[in-house]
Amino acid sequence: MNEFLKFAIETAQQAGAVLRREFERPKQISYKGEVDIVTESDRRSEAMIVARLKERFPGHAIVAEEGGGAVAAGAKYCWHVDPLDGTTNFAHGYPCFAVSIGLSEDNEPIAGAVFNPVSGELFTAARGEGAYLNEQRIRVSLVDKLANSLVATGFPTHQRKRSANMNYYWEFTLRSHGVRRDGSAALDLCSVACGRFDAFWEFSLNSWDTAAGVLLVREAGGIVTDLGGGPYHLGGPHLLASNGLIHDEMKEVAAIAERAGKP
Repeated sequence: MNEFLKFAIETAQQAGAVLRREFERPKQISYKGEVDIVTESDRRSEAMIVARLKERFPGHAIVAEEGGGAVAAGAKYCWHVDPLDGTTNFAHGYPCFAVSIGLSEDNEPIAGAVFNPVSGELFTAARGEGAYLNEQRIRVSLVDKLANSLVATGFPTHQRKRSANMNYYWEFTLRSHGVRRDGSAALDLCSVACGRFDAFWEFSLNSWDTAAGVLLVREAGGIVTDLGGGPYHLGGPHLLASNGLIHDEMKEVAAIAERAGKP
């Protein structure tokens, strides 16, 4: 196992232990916007992760959701940290949340770990080395028709009334077995990687939401693009991840949804 992945795993598990201890306690909640919340657990988890990264890799850049990152001018490597992906779930006692830590080299994901401290599921991947769930190799599903697929999405916590995703949700719901919205993009991507979901799409995700999960999908044999089928870059405006077999159908339905949403 390479040193980057090993460090990401150890750090994700330590941060997950913080979240697990605090999961059933009363939470101190504040708001970053009208409905976008942050808990003290987010901040404690991030502070621990960032401190470890700075100590171990002082020349690396760090981008973290709660703003605790570190700028390293011209850095080749950048860590993308979501200390608590699924904060709303966590705050409401819904056990679908995770720590997500991904490393990119020249903006391409090369290592990542996603840890759900309630289920104990640890998803890991390193570029060229495959994707794993609790050290067991995982692969995307073999479902080859959208009509037989279970897919997933998410909705932004801001500007929800203007979200274009309502049209996409409608179109994909009509054409698939169902659409799930679990509230953790990192875990949704992991579910594509291990075949629980056949595809996932979403808008306005940040690099800390996707760096680890995108690599997991690719290393599990899946495809990640933007909704039009073009290259996906970390922090891009929209993302489409699938098992590859239904990717063209997903793109076609996305195009239908886009046209339906235009005046």
